[in-house]
Amino acid sequence: MKVCIINGPNINMIGKRQVELYGRNSYEDLKVMIDSYCTKQGIEYEMFQSNHEGDIVDKIQECLGSFDGIVINPAAYTHTSVAILDALLAVSLPTVEVHITDPDTREDFRRISFVRSACFKTVKGHGLEGYIEALGLLKEKLS
Repeated sequence: MKVCIINGPNINMIGKRQVELYGRNSYEDLKVMIDSYCTKQGIEYEMFQSNHEGDIVDKIQECLGSFDGIVINPAAYTHTSVAILDALLAVSLPTVEVHITDPDTREDFRRISFVRSACFKTVKGHGLEGYIEALGLLKEKLS
């Protein structure tokens, strides 16, 4: 199984920004956690982060034919990007949406997810461990 983990804007700033929401663990900590889990589970993966919507769309399109599934945290683009939704629909790979916090308990505008309809599951509010949960769900789906 080969998975692409795609992260949207400011995910690389976790541990530095709004620590009361996102915690003190860094993006490097997240990468170590994912690497450890994927190594133990025999999952090949690539991790990608960009603050630019078009780069995220390009990465999703590059997944077609190269990856078996996607774990995506579109971050702020969750609530605004039809382009990311369309890219996910176009590649039609099994996808899990993940959020460190629970957007449904935050500002009203964060309760809207444009990408959710292209995902078979959403993991939210479980901190960085939500990525591990999302990878497990994807592995189960692909088995």
